[in-house]
Amino acid sequence: QVQLVESGGGWVQTGGSLGVSCSASEITFSTYIMGWFRQAPGAEREFVAATHGSGANTLYADSVKGRFTISRDNAEKTVYLQMSNLKPEDTAVYYCAADVNWRLVPSKTSSSYDYWGHGTQVTVSS
Repeated sequence: QVQLVESGGGWVQTGGSLGVSCSASEITFSTYIMGWFRQAPGAEREFVAATHGSGANTLYADSVKGRFTISRDNAEKTVYLQMSNLKPEDTAVYYCAADVNWRLVPSKTSSSYDYWGHGTQVTVSS
């Protein structure tokens, strides 16, 4: 059973930067695709970014491309999401997720991910 624990997040003004991280319990972390999703109040959970086990293959939602960066430290079993130039529409609960299946390209679909963290709130004020 993989356990994922997010940390970071918080409150920031428009245009500011914030980082969130996610630590995993599983020793085979380096083989998992790791993704970040977010869910705003009243909205469906949406894909934000994902990275292959090696960190070499990354994927971003169009809405965050150029502003967010996903990275991972396999030795620390941690995945990071660095967010810059934040906008009020980025306000959401951010979740990390692990996909234990091999895929050529990380999936943007939440149902592809097997394990989820409990989420961390990011609030961007205008």
